Amino acid sequence: MAGHVGIVGCSAEGAALCYREISREGASLMGSHNHPEISVHTFPLAVYMEAIREDRWDRVADLLLASARKLESAGVDFIICPDNTIHQVFDQVSGGSRVPWIHIAEPVKRMAEKQGLENLLLLGTKYLMTGPVYPDFFRNSGISLMIPGEQDRELIDSIIFRELVYGVCTSESREYFNSVIHLSKDNGADGVLMGCTEIPLLLVEPESPLPLLDSTRLLADAAVERALGELKP
Repeated sequence: MAGHVGIVGCSAEGAALCYREISREGASLMGSHNHPEISVHTFPLAVYMEAIREDRWDRVADLLLASARKLESAGVDFIICPDNTIHQVFDQVSGGSRVPWIHIAEPVKRMAEKQGLENLLLLGTKYLMTGPVYPDFFRNSGISLMIPGEQDRELIDSIIFRELVYGVCTSESREYFNSVIHLSKDNGADGVLMGCTEIPLLLVEPESPLPLLDSTRLLADAAVERALGELKP
C-alpha cells in the first residue's frame, strides 16, 4: 500500500493545487481514480502573513510544527509544504517533527540539473526572492539565481497577494510576468524557477520565453514517488 502524504498548507489555492497534482500523478502511476492517502492541515494565510510581516519567523515555525503535530496524529508517513517562502524555517521544523519532510527545493534542483539549466530567474513573494531559501539550498550546486529589480519584485509580490492567492489570473498580469522573463532571458537566464505555489496558475510553458520549473508540481510528484517507495528519505 502507498504511503500516507501529509500536506501543511499555507494559502488555499496553493494547497489545493498541490493536492490535485498528487491525485493526478497518483492516478497516472497507480490506475484510474487512485492516489496515495492524503491529509491536509492549514492555518489561515492571514496568521502566517502577520508573523512574516513582523519578521517573526519563530512564530512561522511554531505554526508549521502545530500543523505537523496534527498530521502526525492522523498517521502520515511524511510531510510536504507547498509554500516556498515559509521554507525559511524548514530546518527548525523538520528537526522538530516525528516524521520526515521533503524540502521543496530538492525536486526543483534535480529537475534543473536534469534539464542542464544553470542560471535561473527566481520568481515568488518578495520575502522569497530576497530570502535565503533557494540561495542556501543551491549553494555549491553550480546553479546560479537571479532576481528581478526592486520595483518588479514589489509588483510581483502585489500580484501574488492581490490576485493569485484568490485564484485570479488576468491577461495583464500574465503579460507582465512574461515581460520580466523576457528581460531576464536577455540578461542570461536560461530558465524560470516558479518559487511561488500559485504562479503555475498564471504561467504556462508554451507562452513563456524560458523553460518553467514548477515547484508545486515537482514537490507533488516527489511526494507520490516517496509514497510509492521510489524516492528514499
